[in-house]
Amino acid sequence: MIDEYDLMPQEEPFDPFAVMLFKALQVLAFLFFVALLAIAPEAKDGKIDSKAEFLVTMAWPDQHPDDFDMFVQDPLGNMVWYRRREAGFMLLDRDDRGGVNDFILVNGRKVLSPIRQETVSIRGIVAGEYTVNIYHFIAMGREPVPVSVKVEKLNPTVQVVHYDKMMMQSAGTERTAVRFSIDASGGIVDVNHHEKSLLQTLRNRLSKSG
Repeated sequence: MIDEYDLMPQEEPFDPFAVMLFKALQVLAFLFFVALLAIAPEAKDGKIDSKAEFLVTMAWPDQHPDDFDMFVQDPLGNMVWYRRREAGFMLLDRDDRGGVNDFILVNGRKVLSPIRQETVSIRGIVAGEYTVNIYHFIAMGREPVPVSVKVEKLNPTVQVVHYDKMMMQSAGTERTAVRFSIDASGGIVDVNHHEKSLLQTLRNRLSKSG
């Protein structure tokens, strides 16, 4: 009589087909997971994921008080420097002024950075010649300072196009570190060190505009 009023739970009838279906779904889910692992892209050494095509780096000794500036001109005449940090496809990350502004803010406090470095990224391909110059803006001492310039081609793998050090003697000195030419596909076709004054180029532009 109790069963007639449904006061006791009824035991579900055993359905072998439903059990087999559930097990099959579990197997399919496991196989799908294994397939995802199999098609995951493999990490490759020497590859970088960067929007830049070239990276130009200027560096001088850590904690050095002198101020050096980098000027980079592209084949179209665009130029980046401390007063114009973006031009064409080129971008100057920051104006490193030696001991003046080399700090970062940590919890509201200024923490000095010992690194002396400026970088320019070239984010597109423009065929022709690029010129990289160094300008010794402020000298705090009389000793010559070694300044290195490195040019790297980033894609498809990192390739050092140029690396060298030059001794900068005194404030007001401008030197051409490197001039390199690329073709329409970004391949290097020439590297030389012929002197070319980018400061004079800027002065000529200012005189014409004035």
